[in-house]
Amino acid sequence: MLKFNRLGFAYCRGDITQIKTASFSFRIKPLESMLLPSYKGSTLRGGFGHAFRRVVCAIKSRECTDCLLKEKCVYSYIFETPPPADTEIMRKYKAAPHPFVIEPPSEQRRNYGQGNELIFGLTLIGRAIDYLPYFIYAFDELGRIGLGKGKAKFELGDVSCNGETIYDSETKTLGTFKTGILPLEPDLLNNRTDNSKLITLSFLTPTRIVYNGHLTLELEFHILIRNLLRRLSLLYYFHCGGNPSEWDFSGIIKKAEGVKVSVRRLRWHDWERYSARQDTRMKMGGFVGEIIFEGDIEPFMDLIRAGEVLHVGKGTGFGLGRYEIR
Repeated sequence: MLKFNRLGFAYCRGDITQIKTASFSFRIKPLESMLLPSYKGSTLRGGFGHAFRRVVCAIKSRECTDCLLKEKCVYSYIFETPPPADTEIMRKYKAAPHPFVIEPPSEQRRNYGQGNELIFGLTLIGRAIDYLPYFIYAFDELGRIGLGKGKAKFELGDVSCNGETIYDSETKTLGTFKTGILPLEPDLLNNRTDNSKLITLSFLTPTRIVYNGHLTLELEFHILIRNLLRRLSLLYYFHCGGNPSEWDFSGIIKKAEGVKVSVRRLRWHDWERYSARQDTRMKMGGFVGEIIFEGDIEPFMDLIRAGEVLHVGKGTGFGLGRYEIR
């Protein structure tokens, strides 16, 4: 069993417009030959979900939607996140956005053996930070279950945060760590002066952004901001105890329409994942590449920087929608 210090984390306060996060690096060591796909986000997310349910679910024969414990269960909170019965927003949705992002390694390597290491990232959001021990225990259990084709066994090495080891596999001890803050001040957006600048965003993993009911390749700045606003406001509300009801969504979007595309170098990247739950292969394509926007960028930088950490679009739990500000 894990032994860990009392962390005592307070998550996001409702009177401050910010999202609390913590980012970790996991190191795993294969114990036998391991074959993984080039993009490892789906494999890591799928294996982790299976192991997580195995170690924490009290009634494994039921779906979360039919379970009496769904509003108190750690697995349900992390993977299903049912909106509370008295929720003021998102009433038409069955689940809120997941409070975690898995960032697979960028390397395309597929074969790993003894002596090799695989390092991936994990970002937790708001209340989910308190459940880090469950994430570590689940990945430790996944090592015994096996990962990839043939279910190759591995050993969880250490977990680090900001370059410092916080979990040691030898002692099974979890130490303290520092959290980060992503400020969100959309209520200030309309008070900035015009100042035309350029910003380059490099999309590193397939990005699935929906506009007018369809996945789009023709990204515009206001479409990006619409998707960031939706994702960040829901994370802020459901996982950080905040209330985005006073955000001026229409004003923010209207101002975003004034920022134009200067250069668009995006291309579509198709890939598939296997869904054990649906027993089928699913297409999960999205765009990658660079885009340069020109206009009054500064008012939107809080949102853009937050998206750089928390990703944007659909499939963020698999590591999709990752971009960097260049």
